[in-house]
Amino acid sequence: MKNILLRQVHLDFHTSESIPDIGINFNGEEFAATLEQAHVNSITCFSRGHHGWLYYPSKKFPEKIHPHLKCKDLLGDQIRACQKRGINVPVYLPIQWDHLVATEHPEWLVLDETGRPVGPGPYEAGFYKQLCLNTPYRDFLIEQAEEVLEMYPVTKGIFLDIINVKECSCAYCKAGMIKAGLNPQVKADRKDYMLQVIKEFTEVVSSALRRINPNMGIYYNHAHVRTTHRDIIDGFTHLELESLPSGGWGYMDFPITARYARTLNVPILGMTGKFHTSWGDFHSLRNQAALEYECFRSLALDAGCSIGDQLHPFGELDPAAYNTIGKVYESVEKKEPWCYGAEPVVEMAVVSPDGFWGDKTGYFSAEIEGVCRLLTETGQQFNVIDQTEDLTRYTLVVLPDLVELDDGFALVLKEYLDKGGKLISSYKSLHNTDINWGFSQAVPAPFSPDFLIPGGKLHSGLEDVEYAMYEQGECVELKSGEVLEQVHEPFFNRSWEHFCSHQHTPSTFRGGYPAVVQNGGHIHFIHPLFHTYAQKHPKWYKTIVLNAIDRLIGKQMLSHNGPSWILMTLNEQTEQKRYVLHTLGYVAERSAREFDIIEDTIPLYNLEVSFSMKEKINRAKVVPEGPEIELFEKEGKQMLVIPKIDGHSMVELNY
Repeated sequence: MKNILLRQVHLDFHTSESIPDIGINFNGEEFAATLEQAHVNSITCFSRGHHGWLYYPSKKFPEKIHPHLKCKDLLGDQIRACQKRGINVPVYLPIQWDHLVATEHPEWLVLDETGRPVGPGPYEAGFYKQLCLNTPYRDFLIEQAEEVLEMYPVTKGIFLDIINVKECSCAYCKAGMIKAGLNPQVKADRKDYMLQVIKEFTEVVSSALRRINPNMGIYYNHAHVRTTHRDIIDGFTHLELESLPSGGWGYMDFPITARYARTLNVPILGMTGKFHTSWGDFHSLRNQAALEYECFRSLALDAGCSIGDQLHPFGELDPAAYNTIGKVYESVEKKEPWCYGAEPVVEMAVVSPDGFWGDKTGYFSAEIEGVCRLLTETGQQFNVIDQTEDLTRYTLVVLPDLVELDDGFALVLKEYLDKGGKLISSYKSLHNTDINWGFSQAVPAPFSPDFLIPGGKLHSGLEDVEYAMYEQGECVELKSGEVLEQVHEPFFNRSWEHFCSHQHTPSTFRGGYPAVVQNGGHIHFIHPLFHTYAQKHPKWYKTIVLNAIDRLIGKQMLSHNGPSWILMTLNEQTEQKRYVLHTLGYVAERSAREFDIIEDTIPLYNLEVSFSMKEKINRAKVVPEGPEIELFEKEGKQMLVIPKIDGHSMVELNY
């Protein structure tokens, strides 16, 4: 983990002009004391909220100061009180949501392809109309940011919130697209231009801010880090991964995003919230076990911690919320010595199939969720990568289902294979390349579902029966190598003309075609394994993938005999000559219809862990305050037994 403060609060203050007495009860000493007692060492405080109102005595924009602000310099008082206690205060400034400006300057709004403003209609609640970054609004925003930083030179960072990656058809963008030789009527061109606009915006704004303070911390919040962030990362000093599990992100969002974000070579923070649901859920409180898991998981994935909160309009922090935050952050503070300077130890890379643009609902695609869930459940140590990554640091690369390779990366991947690297691909990955992989895709499989034949070379651990492969595959024509698994055909595909029972037709126990093939260090599955795993979670899918991994690389670097819901990661602190083994044993339950919940901590005892690293481990100890653990060897691997895991365990492995 790179140098970053690990115990942050992100404080919202989106407060309506219809509420009186804003900040009337604010007391700087009490505010900062509450944070200090909660072990908070950084808090992002607001200069403006999404309603558009300012919370400091602006000279450039006095008309935008909240009309009912009683504490005339609320931002300044927060900064001064916190800095007396050594608490860092980055400043918060929204970008594309500003209800006042959106109302005053409709010509600055993002328009969809029909010419309508993106966001709620005129009689709907919400400040979600979006301002276009390609309009004079950009100059207004820079001027506002510069004023704040000049008024409060002691502040060390700025959090610029809300960059929504939606293409725009406003007059400014249409003219810009035409000038750039793009066709505004083509969605792909509008998307490409939108990415150009964001890149230019971050470059111009970051340059302006760095003229005031070259060492300024800068973060632009997109609510989701995509592979396109690599093109704009120079405008950032760090990443804050907004991911409130009950606020629409879910529990798979952060680990997928973090495994990619940590390849961008900037520090990262994992941001959850103190809310039971999501932002703006006043007078609610997150379960302590959930907050623990979300923060300790950040540490395990090489990120700092950030907890979102929203200040009451009268200006008082909620004592109960900071009591809970304090319990979690007290533990984080004790764990910090085993987090600073740590880097992830990985042996696998998953190539993102969609750049994290997600499916049509805006969530992660099933392909990336399925592969990451499967690998996490089996204790694999991996990153998620884009197609610019150096592959030489990885023993195995995985292409899940729908990876379209750039021509350059396809050649890199082939060279990686030729030099001894290992590759697993599935379904339509590799379709768009002319490289000889040892097989060629022919036509979609004639039957679906089809059925794995017993006795294949990846069947270890499976019963001697046929297994359904639920989604249609893409048949391959083998040129070199061997067939590892075959399928039998059903009697017929289900249709109105002929069908059997409630679902699919059973196997004929004959016919068929290759389901899994291997050519040297490359194993290819014809079915969309990872999409199906995300949708249906068939355990036999996980088993055959595990067997393929074992066939290619042999000993798994890290494994355990615990349940599949354990999250286990390995980090290394090279200066201290030690690894740090993180194990999280929390269970998320679907006990609500809208989202998963963690309510209880269930202790685990005597978890057996085996590991195989380049250095021999000579001492193991539970940290911060636990006992030493005996090391032993079994089947060529070093092993240990963690006596108890009560939510989160850290074991120091010295070499």
